[in-house]
Amino acid sequence: MKRSKRYQEIRQRVDRERRYSVAEGIKLLKECATAKFKESAEVVFRLGVDPKKNEHRIRGTVTLPHGTGKSVKVLAFAKGDKLKEAQEAGADYAGGEDLVKKIEEGWMDFDRVVATPDMMGTVSKLGKILGPRGLMPSPKAGTVTTDIGTAVRELKRGRLEFRLDEYGNVHSLFGKCSFSEEQLQENLVALTAAVLEEKPADVKGRYLQAVTISSTMGPGIKLDPDELQKVVAARRL
Repeated sequence: MKRSKRYQEIRQRVDRERRYSVAEGIKLLKECATAKFKESAEVVFRLGVDPKKNEHRIRGTVTLPHGTGKSVKVLAFAKGDKLKEAQEAGADYAGGEDLVKKIEEGWMDFDRVVATPDMMGTVSKLGKILGPRGLMPSPKAGTVTTDIGTAVRELKRGRLEFRLDEYGNVHSLFGKCSFSEEQLQENLVALTAAVLEEKPADVKGRYLQAVTISSTMGPGIKLDPDELQKVVAARRL
């Protein structure tokens, strides 16, 4: 794969064999974010789990302290008082069968979907459309709830859903590279803590095996997973 001159230049700043501390890695990530647009800060966690086991299919949510830096359009399926609650909380779109019909016709101008439990019979019609895109509401992700106002506000503030892929990795963004180093560190620590909390009870040996951060167009920067876990533990005190 041919790389641009810009990429080759910033790649030389990163030692491929080194595992950086959180502070060093974040600083380097910002230095490598030299694209002409605002790059996202991304992380990949390599976990010591078996993706083929149902009990090892890591999935969870986290509200980042400083948000994601992205504008999130939230669609809420609700009715009655809950419809009004979702609208007052900032839902970009709220409704029922009318929205189902629009989505079936190809409309997809939204990023996240929430629903009250009594609307899931209606929303289930969209399983083949929303499911493959990771947009189907679920109790596990906190997107099927009677407290729809809180769910909408958290999603607008930057609540993320993360899940294990078929290769045993969790890949997520954790902010924008334009954030301060402290903001990025706090977001990464919050996300890491949430991933650690999802550790299956039967996992033997090392759970957090590797952590790599990068900007959207930048090279991967390996972090020291042990040091990262110590930072997480220290922030919890």
